[in-house]
Amino acid sequence: MPRPAVPTLPTDSPEEAFQNDTLRPILKQQDELLRTVFAHYLIKRKVRPEQLPTAKRAEKIKELVTRDNRLRGLLFGMVIGQFTPEEAAYYVENEGGVNRRMTNLLVERLQE
Repeated sequence: MPRPAVPTLPTDSPEEAFQNDTLRPILKQQDELLRTVFAHYLIKRKVRPEQLPTAKRAEKIKELVTRDNRLRGLLFGMVIGQFTPEEAAYYVENEGGVNRRMTNLLVERLQE
């Protein structure tokens, strides 16, 4: 199945181009699955963000995605598993920057 198109502005930054051309389309395509896995994770861990005020809820989601290694590894694996061999090679060379961007995009998507 082809990845969905995500309208973005052109960029000269290779990391931003990877984010816009690879990460955003994968996250859009995997949206329902990512949300389902995240919701299941919250139930399993007995975390109830819906009981928190809206501002605290967003904070809690960010904390879970950035600090819970098991959750982050699971979500990253779902995204990285969609990479082509060329994208995987780019990821290996630029892992730190791509991981930061992927974390930020996952947090934004799960907070919506």
